Order: sequence, then structure tokens, then C-alpha cells
Amino acid sequence: MCGRFMLSKSTPDMISRFGIIEVIADMAPRYNIAPSQPIWVVREERVRIMEPMQWGLVPFWSRERGSGVINARMESLTEKPTFKQAFRRKHCLIPADGFYEWRSNNGVKRPFLFRLNEGELFAFAGLWDEWTSPDGSPLRSCAIITVPPNTLLAKIHNRMPAILSAEDENRWLDECANPVAGDLLSLLAPYPPERMEMIPVSNKVNNPRYENPECMERAE
Repeated sequence: MCGRFMLSKSTPDMISRFGIIEVIADMAPRYNIAPSQPIWVVREERVRIMEPMQWGLVPFWSRERGSGVINARMESLTEKPTFKQAFRRKHCLIPADGFYEWRSNNGVKRPFLFRLNEGELFAFAGLWDEWTSPDGSPLRSCAIITVPPNTLLAKIHNRMPAILSAEDENRWLDECANPVAGDLLSLLAPYPPERMEMIPVSNKVNNPRYENPECMERAE
């Protein structure tokens, strides 16, 4: 699964990287993003939009809001009711520049930061949906798709987030309007391990309330 990530780049950086035309609201850089919090989401609606959504997908048909589902397994996208409709029509990019996983050693969990070799921005493949409360208030929420791990992630976990190649990001967004075009599942694969690095970081990351650039620094 992917249960914590970071997005340390600025809004102008994301506008340039992802070709954003419209930005709804604004958010400061984040170093320890946790489930149920608002996160940046990029989607297509006439133009390319970047907006905050709850991390935790609540499908439109849900009777209750709840905290939602943070991850969607690639293998169940076409079958599981929570994801089936969103996979057909509501794709999104979830910008990030790193994510955390933990390795347990003698009962002690040690956090590691995974990022691309140059620390550049990338995008998780995501799904989003809109749920309406009984009083008519809308909630937009999202989930990060996961795939089997590459050889780097396999050292500590049996899943990894689906990181899209820059070349596939447009296809992931554009084809959601035409679900019969192409095999979108083929875009969801383990990211090449040689393009990533694994960095031990401070145990302070274990606390989801700890937000500081120190989260991304290498620890002994």
C-alpha cells in the first residue's frame, strides 16, 4: 500500500510540470501527508485542473461519508464496486516527489523515503469520485492505485504506488473520456527500480502530525 507521501515542490513547479491551466485553492509544501487529509489532484474538465481532494475515496453511491479507501489495487479496478465506475470515467494524477514505507526490524519500524533519482516531481495514477451528503454538500475524494513492487520496494513491502511515466500521464487523463480506447491497465506497472532511490529517514516521520523538511533528509 501507499500510506504516506510528500509533495515539497511549489504550486508554480506543479503548474509547469503538469500543464495546469486552472488552480482551485492553494496549498503549502507538505512533507508527511497522511490519509484523510486534503491532497493535490490533477484532472481534466475542459481544461487541466489542479484542486484539493480528500485522500480516501468515497464512491458516489456510498450511504456514509467515512474516511474512504486510500489505495486501489490495480488487479481489482475493473471488478470491485468501489473502483469500477471511477476506473471507467474518473482518472486523475496525484502529484508527489516521494513516498514513505517502513521496514520492521525486531519490532522496530524504520521509515524509508522512496523517490526518483533526481528528486523530481512525478504522478501517482489515481481515481477520484464525488459523493453528496444528505444536505447536498459535495465531497471530492481520491485513491492512489497500487501495483506489485519493483525489486527496490520488494525489499520491504509487497506493494507500491503506481507511478506513471511522464509519457503516459496525458493518456491516463485523456482516455478517461473514452474508456474503450486502449488498454489503460497496461499503464499501471512497477516503476523501473534503476530510476529510484531508497533513503533511510528520521523516525519522526512515524508521527503523521510531524511536518518538517527534516522528514526528507537522510538519517544515519
